[in-house]
Amino acid sequence: MLISIARAPKKSRQDEAIGRSRGGLNAKIHTLVDALGNPTGSYLTGEQVHDLVGASHLLPSMKAGMLIVDKAFNAGVRVLARSAAAGKTAVILPRANCRLPRDFDRDIYEARHRIENFFAKTKQFCAIATRYEKTAKNFLAAVYLVATVSDRIGVMH
Repeated sequence: MLISIARAPKKSRQDEAIGRSRGGLNAKIHTLVDALGNPTGSYLTGEQVHDLVGASHLLPSMKAGMLIVDKAFNAGVRVLARSAAAGKTAVILPRANCRLPRDFDRDIYEARHRIENFFAKTKQFCAIATRYEKTAKNFLAAVYLVATVSDRIGVMH
């Protein structure tokens, strides 16, 4: 009988989607929601990654004709130009330090609270709020499961 005492190769953190932030190691969930606040797509990155990285992955699959996002997405080429080229309207709050502030529809922008509501209700589940699952694949599956189940038990309403 042969017994190996060699150590297993060290696992890479690439499949974990964990990044360092002020609060320690964490992940960031990027999600598209429809007009009712139901998720239509999600993407996971490390905490230190900018929101535009998630937008680059999610926006090409967006079916809606209007995009409502916060001022972190106020990037001309990556969001505004691509949205306009795809025939979609982008409603983005201009930054406070913008020299030439762009007009936006405040009434439509108020609907952005639905994405915030989705995240608030999703984080009521401890496994999501504390990043219980270690790998990105399992954590994203838990997010999908919570989004599906929470609607059935009345948490998402």
